[in-house]
Parts: sequence; structure tokens; C-alpha cells
Amino acid sequence: MRDIFEQIIRPGRDPRKDTPLPILRSDVLSMEDLKPGMRLKGTVRNVVDFGVFLDIGVKQDGLLHRSQIPSGGGILQVGDILEVEIVSVEPDRGRISLTWVKVP
Repeated sequence: MRDIFEQIIRPGRDPRKDTPLPILRSDVLSMEDLKPGMRLKGTVRNVVDFGVFLDIGVKQDGLLHRSQIPSGGGILQVGDILEVEIVSVEPDRGRISLTWVKVP
């Protein structure tokens, strides 16, 4: 009901815009700045069957594939903040692959 009411008040709103902003690094401004092995914090923007898309502070969201989410990782939700590591970057295809860093 809350979402319906919000839609009436603000037509066309995107509920993801109400989530916390990503924790940005000053040395990462574009996909070209990303390197495999680099660790970043990202905000979950979308949860899909095959994984989770995270905003890591560049134009393109990164994909944390479901195979990279530990079974004890719990249920991820939009707005969760995770520490991730860059696995690969494909600027020509607009893809960023991530793995979850378990913080002790």
C-alpha cells in the first residue's frame, strides 16, 4: 500500500533512488579506472535470479553473480552495502564482474 501511495504522490518514482548512495572513491571515476583485484564498497541496486547488481561509483553497475554469493550470505536486498573485489572489467561490453569479500 505504501508503494501505491508513493506512486500517487510522486508518479514515475524509482524506489531505488531512495536507497543510500554508494561509497565513492576519489580514484575511481570511470570503468577505465577499475582493475582486477581492486576492492570497493557497493550498494545493491537490483536483485535478479542470476545475481545482484551493485552501484560501485561508476556509470555501469557491477554484477555479483549468484555463484559468488556464499550460501551463508543471507538474503540480499536493495540498499545493502557490500565489500566486493573486481574480478574482470570489459569496458567495450559494459560489464563489470565482482566477487564478494568476506569481512572478518
